[in-house]
Amino acid sequence: MAKIYTKTGDEGKTSLLSGKRVSKGELKIEAYGTVDELNSWIGLLRDVSVNDDRKNLLKEIQDRLFTIGAEMAAEAESSVNLPDLKEADIDLLEKEMDRMNEHLPALRHFILPGGHLHVSYAHLARTVCRRAERAAIRLHDTEGLNFMLIKYLNRLSDYLFVLCRQLAKESGVEEVKWVGRG
Repeated sequence: MAKIYTKTGDEGKTSLLSGKRVSKGELKIEAYGTVDELNSWIGLLRDVSVNDDRKNLLKEIQDRLFTIGAEMAAEAESSVNLPDLKEADIDLLEKEMDRMNEHLPALRHFILPGGHLHVSYAHLARTVCRRAERAAIRLHDTEGLNFMLIKYLNRLSDYLFVLCRQLAKESGVEEVKWVGRG
């Protein structure tokens, strides 16, 4: 059996899909590492029993995040054949948001993360998604990146926000409203 550790990263370098060695501190590595972190949070959300009816959608989101990470790990001139995102992937998120929003009260306030453990997990996923989006934008600005990836991450963070609201409703807890000092 092959060992999982290779020791090739011991000096702070890693390989891109092409095999090119780069610093683990590069923006490209930070960007797809953040997408990987987001994927882990989505996995945690998928494992929470309240999401049993959403397991397939959350698994599909994880698949799309793996696609995004792979594209970020490739070089622009790479000949590696990668899966791609489609407009239908974004449409799916929008349709699911619309479906959930039909049964949620109108949003009339800012919401603080919290109120229930499941809601908090979803808020953590949402904020990591926003960080992944910012890293993707920086990567796009410096190296170029398929803008569909950024669009997907933006819509995913919206989906996760609506999911937070839906989870609060399903858990029977009040949303934690932000009330600023007057």
